[in-house]
Amino acid sequence: MIAVLKHSWALLLGVLLLLLGNGLQGTLLGIRGAIEGFDAATMSLVMSAYYVGFLVGSRRATPMIARVGHVRVFAALGSMISAAFILYAAAVDVWVWTALRFVVGFAFAGVYVVAESWLNEAASNETRGQALSLYMIAQMVGIISAQFILTLADPGGYTLFVVMSVLVSLCFTPILLTAGSAPPYQTTKPMSLVQLFRISPLGCVGTFLLGGVYAGIFGMASVFGTEMRLSVAQISAFVAAIYVGGLVFQYPIGWISDRMDRRRLIMGLTAVGAVVTLIGGILSSHYAVVLALGFAVGGVANPLYSLIIAYTNDFLDKSDMAAASGGLLFINGLGAMLGPLIIGASMTRFGPDAFFVYIGTLFALIALYALYRATRRAAPEETSSYAPVTPQASPVALELAQEVAIERAGGN
Repeated sequence: MIAVLKHSWALLLGVLLLLLGNGLQGTLLGIRGAIEGFDAATMSLVMSAYYVGFLVGSRRATPMIARVGHVRVFAALGSMISAAFILYAAAVDVWVWTALRFVVGFAFAGVYVVAESWLNEAASNETRGQALSLYMIAQMVGIISAQFILTLADPGGYTLFVVMSVLVSLCFTPILLTAGSAPPYQTTKPMSLVQLFRISPLGCVGTFLLGGVYAGIFGMASVFGTEMRLSVAQISAFVAAIYVGGLVFQYPIGWISDRMDRRRLIMGLTAVGAVVTLIGGILSSHYAVVLALGFAVGGVANPLYSLIIAYTNDFLDKSDMAAASGGLLFINGLGAMLGPLIIGASMTRFGPDAFFVYIGTLFALIALYALYRATRRAAPEETSSYAPVTPQASPVALELAQEVAIERAGGN
């Protein structure tokens, strides 16, 4: 662990600052949107644009890097993010915000690809798992800490947008001054979605539905808070609770998944998540219940992403794992694009309680489909190892996680 920090501290510090800015962005926009009179359906359009941009950016990052190199892509996209954060406050308009969110999502996809390429290059076979874990922790700590920055200034003013821009600008300093030359980024020949579905129907369906859950939670949580008329401090604590839950439960669930039938774990985890969320939604008028629900939902949704990837790997040859990662990322992105739109329309029509009803329904659908798949074929005799990865990962991080899983299984 010390060796990883010695070689990658600048990158991890930069990622921490980067996620401070990005974590602040999503929550702040939801609150500022309510101040400006935007309803939930309007904000869902704004929030969804980020995931559209991210999906497009993840596909375009490779040609950009091949054409001008890692450093130039990193600096150019970082400048775009920093500028967009300032423009949010300068041009308060739903269509301008939607366009800016698309640009930010597109740029973050490329920035993640470059940062994760450097991380992969800095790690050896022996330290790759530790590097991935530290990278994920830096991301989560950055997002959690961002929620408390939100309480330090008026969300109706310019200050927090300036802070976001400064944080993103500063994040590139330690990275660009210390990172070595990254290797040429080469993607594996993709596996067709039809082939991937035939190999793991639950992996594909689960990833798609989870994309909707993830984008609904992390894109619309602050909008839910404004619809519930929570204070800025209460919304910040609620969003932070979601990420804390994901951080706390990631490793226990990973440990369990390496020791039991993953399909049963997916089914049990989502079934519990559905029951807790649907029942808790009825009691959401109590703030303590809202906090507990945020913690529980984050604790289910974040580890579930890594769990479904590990389950899909159980049916793949080691040589096909990297190819499958691109398909899973694309399927997750499709679900993420739709998530905020559905939840925004539901909240507008049925009220803020629809937030938890939507999440609980998707959890229930995953559990039911896992139960159905359990009747169609037996669990695999040999399983791959679980490697943590966040839903906002780029193809590089997914392939890095696949390499970690192979090495832990003795494939290196």
